[in-house]
Amino acid sequence: MEIMKKNITLGITGASGIPITFALLKELLAINESIRVNLIITQAGMITIKQETGIAMNSNPNQAKETLVNELKLTNSENLFLYGNNDWYAPMASGSSVSDAMVICPCSMATLGKITAGIGDDLLIRAADVILKERKNLILVPRETPLSAIHLANMQKLAELGVSIILPVPAFYSHPKTIEDIINSIVSRILDQLGISNTLSKRW
Repeated sequence: MEIMKKNITLGITGASGIPITFALLKELLAINESIRVNLIITQAGMITIKQETGIAMNSNPNQAKETLVNELKLTNSENLFLYGNNDWYAPMASGSSVSDAMVICPCSMATLGKITAGIGDDLLIRAADVILKERKNLILVPRETPLSAIHLANMQKLAELGVSIILPVPAFYSHPKTIEDIINSIVSRILDQLGISNTLSKRW
């Protein structure tokens, strides 16, 4: 009997925080072989990946996947599926095959604003719209500072719809000793919201 995989869509936009995203991607693929990760990277996201990690991404999904698998040394890469941001035939664009959950990390303010307004003009926003209308789990990791009243109002509106807003804020009470410790504490919070048990950060 075939075991049904848990589908998680991961979106990467042009905001800062790619090391957090890559750590999350590694955990999703390594923690449980029954997790399928549908990855969408915006054009701005590819630019930010190059800026923050030095990894040059190709717009071709197959080549981009190969690059990530090799550069990040990803395990269970057969469970990773990368889609172009204009691929309207991707399964996440339809409510008939909606993902179990979606994480946008990092989430730019432009992306957050479009989700709030329901402007699904690319696959990433459409996938988030589908998650909302099908009442699934949407998690946003927005990165901007300072936040304007518009940013805050958009976050409040989405929070009232049940969206989890996880700001990538360091928790210094756990006495992190490395940047990896800080990243892991944020990834741990995201995994908690996905209902995935982990030991990445110290529990009280």
